Amino acid sequence: MIYDYDRVFMAEALSLAKEAYDAGEVPVGAVIVKDGKIIARGRNTRENDGYATHHAEVNAINSACEVLGGYRLTGCTLYVTLEPCPMCAGAIINSRIDRVVYGAADKKGGAAGSLINLFAVGFNHTPKLNFGVMEQECSEILTKFFNEKI
Repeated sequence: MIYDYDRVFMAEALSLAKEAYDAGEVPVGAVIVKDGKIIARGRNTRENDGYATHHAEVNAINSACEVLGGYRLTGCTLYVTLEPCPMCAGAIINSRIDRVVYGAADKKGGAAGSLINLFAVGFNHTPKLNFGVMEQECSEILTKFFNEKI
């Protein structure tokens, strides 16, 4: 189920995607929400940082773990502008995030339904999944970014 407040938090994730875009990174942003408040933010930083694991979701998860004092992010929702990849889906499962909301599908690398749904294979934790929130806006910034790279 998609709620009205999902658009509010996705708009925050989209603002982080715009920051990533301005920094020359693939424009993906993520926020983690607990009890109706943003507790962590992340955006892609792997080009500038030089680390393959510095995806928006992982950066947000690491920040949320610091805020909450541990790796269990139960009671949290992750909002991300692009469907999580396999690495990020694994981090989501391992951090016990309750719900994942994403904007744009990733037909080439998505692990939340496009290529595979890692959330549905029977791991020890299965987050709820919603998608398509602000899909057009999330897709447009990615399309613009990659068109400029051609």
